Amino acid sequence: MKTNRQFYIVSEAILPEAVVKTAKAKELLAKGKVETINQAVDLVNLSRSAFYKYRDGIFPFYQERKEKIVTINMILDHRSGVLSGVINTIADVQGNILTINQGLPLQGMANVTVSLEAAQMQVNIPELLEKFLTTPGVLKAELVGQSI
Repeated sequence: MKTNRQFYIVSEAILPEAVVKTAKAKELLAKGKVETINQAVDLVNLSRSAFYKYRDGIFPFYQERKEKIVTINMILDHRSGVLSGVINTIADVQGNILTINQGLPLQGMANVTVSLEAAQMQVNIPELLEKFLTTPGVLKAELVGQSI
């Protein structure tokens, strides 16, 4: 029995349709969009036998991408909806929130630190800070740090 397998990176365009559909079915299962193999193969229009034939030989290739995580500190007015506005701003630019830490409000202001994944954002960090500053109730926004 050969245990040392060789792997290749191959364009989806040259793969047989059944192999591509197997990969899509596996993705549906992995993401929890379906509960059973039967549901997955039905959705991608693939036979179960083809799925079982190829399932152990096809894997998604995730391009190496640099996760860019930024941490931003803000001072917000302590009133309803301000933090929600910050969250909506992040969502609008396709940022992915990792953590939010809010301190207890003092003198009508709250300190908030947000860490987010910025690799897929549609704006750069200075533009994001400007967007925060135009969000009602955001008094201050500054970059604390970032990892590349």
